[in-house]
Amino acid sequence: MCEQFVARAAEPFLLADLWDFGERLERFGLAGYGWGAAWVDADGTIRTYRDVRALRDDPGRELVGRVETSAALIHFRRPSRLSTLQLADTQPFADPAGRFALSHNGDFRDYRTLRARYRAEGRIHGRADTEVGQRWLEDAWETGSPADLLAALHARFGGPGNLGVLERDGSVHHYAGNAENPVFAFRLGAIGVVSTGLYSRDRSMFRYCAPGATERRLVREGSTASLEPDGRVELAHRPPAPVVAAAT
Repeated sequence: MCEQFVARAAEPFLLADLWDFGERLERFGLAGYGWGAAWVDADGTIRTYRDVRALRDDPGRELVGRVETSAALIHFRRPSRLSTLQLADTQPFADPAGRFALSHNGDFRDYRTLRARYRAEGRIHGRADTEVGQRWLEDAWETGSPADLLAALHARFGGPGNLGVLERDGSVHHYAGNAENPVFAFRLGAIGVVSTGLYSRDRSMFRYCAPGATERRLVREGSTASLEPDGRVELAHRPPAPVVAAAT
């Protein structure tokens, strides 16, 4: 029952500009079991911050909020397995090569076999299913576009899954694959946002979390919403993609 969103704008913004919306998403989305952020520095480096406390309870939010960026990925945890309440399982996960950061809302179904393989390779540090998807995406990253890869990732692991990705060039993408928690694209002032929707199959998120949002639209299940440099949304529908052979 996690919640997550990506954000992008033509001009740099403070991460604190997203905190009001983020606090509401965390509260009404029944999250609050840890949170994390990934953003892009001016030199194209992806930075991350993660904490096991809720955004509303974490004093570190003040320092992180002073960060200025033009693209970000934010995740609020409500894990399906409370045994994963530890920093190693807190999202977003960052690619060791610095190419992207990933977050996940849902439950992967078929992850155990690959978990055993990645653990034997020394690449697993926590208990959550999302980390397995992260390792798969690291191996597959150079083989396709983000929209194709997110669809392929969901097809490989199955189960409900919304997937958010931030690239080091500032590109952000949000794949919609969790029917219980629809994804919406909209604007908060000059900032384009694509966010999960409170595990509510209506548009209650705009009532409780983003009443001032403009340019609101639903992201159809099986589609990836990407934000242009100016925050405009571009939608790409992908049927279930074939699994990349090298990453099976």
